[in-house]
Amino acid sequence: MRYRPISPTVLAGELTDRIDALTAPRIVVAVDGAAGATGTAELADALVDPLRLRGRAALRVSARDFLRPASLRFEHGRTNPDARYTDWLDLGALRREVLEPLKGSGEVLPSLWDAERDRATRAGRVPLPEGAVVLLDGELLLGAGLAFDLAVHLWLSPAALRRRVPDGWAVPAYERYEDEVNPSSLADVVVRVDDPRHPALYTP
Repeated sequence: MRYRPISPTVLAGELTDRIDALTAPRIVVAVDGAAGATGTAELADALVDPLRLRGRAALRVSARDFLRPASLRFEHGRTNPDARYTDWLDLGALRREVLEPLKGSGEVLPSLWDAERDRATRAGRVPLPEGAVVLLDGELLLGAGLAFDLAVHLWLSPAALRRRVPDGWAVPAYERYEDEVNPSSLADVVVRVDDPRHPALYTP
């Protein structure tokens, strides 16, 4: 792979250009990468104001607010990488409450489950006008049948993955994701973030 060094500010600007060029009535952008190591939330946050300056309503949603209850996530223990890979994210809820309403009523549920308190967030639905953008950050989002208008994958080299992921026990989940899904092949944009201060954009 060939990568072009790029500053975080320029990266946000180029992504804003790509998003603004999309023509669907409402748009969902996924920012995918290993939790706590790639800065998915920070990149998604950085896109909000530039989009709003262009007249786009922008709503931030985090996949971590659509995790399953602890009784389901931790059925095989709290540090099981296979469970993290297949069982933690409530794909059905994310599809039902966020992705499908974007193509219909436009009323999106921004969060469903507070994983720390292990209870429903009781969030209200947010009506989004045409032209709105949902910026969804999370891990292991690609290859699971979720429909995104633009997918950004923040990639770590194997050595950086092992070094930077805070939950060391979860590394096999990300390695399995790389081997089985190859998220870089599914993403519209791939950014190498071994050093998040100095990202590099993949150029085919």
